[in-house]
This record gives sequence, structure tokens and C-alpha cells, in this order.
Amino acid sequence: MSRSRNADILDFMKYAIQFDQVEKSFGSLQVLKGISGYVAAGEVLSIIGSSGCGKSTLLRCLNRLEVIDRGQIMIDSLEISRSNLTNHELKQVRSRIGMVFQQFNLFPHLSVLDNLTLAPQQVLKISRKESAERARYYLQEVGLGDKVDVYPEQLSGGQRQRVAIARSLCMEPQAMLFDEPTSALDPELVGEVLTVMHRLAERGMTMVVVTHEIQFAREVANRVMFLDQGRVVEEGAAREVLTQPKSDRLNTFLSRMRQAQMA
Repeated sequence: MSRSRNADILDFMKYAIQFDQVEKSFGSLQVLKGISGYVAAGEVLSIIGSSGCGKSTLLRCLNRLEVIDRGQIMIDSLEISRSNLTNHELKQVRSRIGMVFQQFNLFPHLSVLDNLTLAPQQVLKISRKESAERARYYLQEVGLGDKVDVYPEQLSGGQRQRVAIARSLCMEPQAMLFDEPTSALDPELVGEVLTVMHRLAERGMTMVVVTHEIQFAREVANRVMFLDQGRVVEEGAAREVLTQPKSDRLNTFLSRMRQAQMA
């Protein structure tokens, strides 16, 4: 192994998550075109950009819900982009990284408590008693301690998304990925979900957040990455990137976002 390859590995190990020259295509459509970046432990990275720019695909690659075509992805010291990744290693990755989707993905036939205890029992092999204690604790953390025995259809969209966040927290992950967690919510319900995420950030949770909530990104994220047509156009400190964009493309995007919010 060359010295340069050793140096690359040492650089990877400095971060909770790092990705280098990631490419991903679906058929003839190349969605990710050599994207590189990192997330330090305890940091919040917000990924922004227009629909179809590759944000959600990148997020799914970080949890190996999608397998990349080229490049490298490291979670701590584990390279999850390897073709020979074992099922055991994949389970390790999934237990380390929580994922919160746009559409909640709760089991409608299970109570809130059962939705939260299922994965800890099956994946982490902890007892029902311990998993139930975790579930009750994290439901309190997201402000839903009184919803243990109800079913998802009895909850508002914002409540369901907070349950989904609590479900991820029950795995006690080292990092969490959020894929536009407020995009499916009515505007008046967005704030309750963002408040929970803000609290997680304050407590030092490592987070990657794909979002259209520019104010949230400016106030909560440490860094912002702006994607356009599968490439990184700008990346840097959140307040600097979002208040003093250097590229015409980001400036146009932010202007359109402001206009949409005022409409």
C-alpha cells in the first residue's frame, strides 16, 4: 500500500462520516458525479439543493440503502462502500446510523411502543423490558410520552415524524440522517419537528440533514453543502455560505427559496 493511500485512510479516520469521489447512476442517468465531503463527530451538516440534484440519493448511500458505483464511504473506520461488505458489518452500520425518512415509515398495525421496541429487540437483541424502557424515555424526549399505546393513524403528521425520530434514537446511534423530515408536513406542524432536531444538535448528535428549511440550516447546522446536478457547488460554514453565497447558482436557489416562503 502506498504512502498516499495510507494518508487517505488516516484522513478518513478523523471523521464520523467521510465520502470521497462518490458516483451513482440509475441506468443511464448519473445522479452523483464525484461528490466528496465529511461530517465530524458532533457536527451538523445540512445538504441543500433543488429537487433532483442528488441530495436524497447521497443520504441513502451513506447508509448503504444504495450501493455506489465508484468512490469510497467510511463510517468511523469501516469502509461501507466495499463490494465484500458482510451482512454482519452492514448490521453494524445500520445500528450506528439512524435514518429518518420523509414519510415516517411506521408500521400502522403496531402501537407506538411496539414500533419503537421492534428494532432494538431484533437487531440489538435487548430484552423487551429494556427496549420498552428506552422507548418510553425517548418518547418523553420528543414530547410524546403520553402516546405509548396509540397507533400511528391516531397521530398528526408532526407527531408521527417525532415518533420516527424516537424510533431511531432507540437504537442509540452515533449519527442520524434526516431525509427532508418536514417536507410531508403541513406548515403548522414543521416547527415541532425542527425543535426536536434542534435539541438533538445542541446535545451533540452527529447529523446529516437534507432539507429545504434554510433558516434551520443557517441556525442549527455547522456546515452546509449545496448540490446542483449531482455535484458540490459550494460547501462551508453555514452562516457564511447562506448569507454570502459565492456562486450565481446558489444565489439564485436561495432567492427562489425566499420567494417561495413569502408566497
